Amino acid sequence: MDRGPNVDEGRNRPLWSERGGTRIEDAVVTKIAGIAAQEVEGIQMGGGTARAVGGFLDSVTGGGGQARGVAVEVGEEEAAIDLSLAVEYGKPIPQISEAVRRSVIDRVENLIGLRVIEVNITVNDVVLPEERPLLDQQREVQQQAQEQDRRG
Repeated sequence: MDRGPNVDEGRNRPLWSERGGTRIEDAVVTKIAGIAAQEVEGIQMGGGTARAVGGFLDSVTGGGGQARGVAVEVGEEEAAIDLSLAVEYGKPIPQISEAVRRSVIDRVENLIGLRVIEVNITVNDVVLPEERPLLDQQREVQQQAQEQDRRG
């Protein structure tokens, strides 16, 4: 059965095959990018007001907060990602930003199969040492929520 030029075009695309295609929703890319960014020590997604409001909303809704501070544009083969985050005081912002960028690109490209064309990072806050216990507590809650999602 001839399906026209789309079959030939799809042979070079990782999410398409002769037997069908896979469409990745923006929410999936958003969540994976948020988790990947949080794998880098010394950052907090969202930053500033987003952190305070997001923490309250997560406590009410039971959300994990992985998507906070993440915006994506997803095409059939490529994705562009914008991140907003806070950096822990004393951490070098250029190195932290590059580590976040590498983590996000690696996870999105390897887990989803989309080519990441850019990861733009906005650092909008600094986490002070006295805020560190709250940051650790929030990270622990997020990890527990992720484990529950995996189980079931």
